[in-house]
Amino acid sequence: MDYLWHITLPVTAMVVGSFAVTTMLTKNSFPEEIRKQYVLTARAKGLDERRVLWKHVFRNALMPIIAGFPAAFPGAFFTGSLLIETLFSLDGLGLLSFDSVIRRDYPVVLGTLYLFTLIGLLTKLMSDLMYVWVDPRVKFD
Repeated sequence: MDYLWHITLPVTAMVVGSFAVTTMLTKNSFPEEIRKQYVLTARAKGLDERRVLWKHVFRNALMPIIAGFPAAFPGAFFTGSLLIETLFSLDGLGLLSFDSVIRRDYPVVLGTLYLFTLIGLLTKLMSDLMYVWVDPRVKFD
């Protein structure tokens, strides 16, 4: 229980950093979709505002967020982890990879690079699958 208490603040700091990226993507995506012609057409047809926002705007505004969030997560996570691990005196992958580069420990550098790349590829795959789930019109042949 003591370990969970001491890890709360570093995890919160990392989540807030990633949340900022998602918030900016959302903030820029929704107003752009609301100004498009198909929204004006849906409103002119007499659809209520709630249905226009949920059925038309929300689904199309999610596309850049879904495409950008999983890709931004590993970058923010591993880039920010070095700073967080240094500030909170934690031992983790960010500090391990940084120390390995400084000490020229090439097997560890390549191992951490392999792990970061694997996680990045898995999040890209997850992003593509979520993209198809949100918009079934998208087909990857």
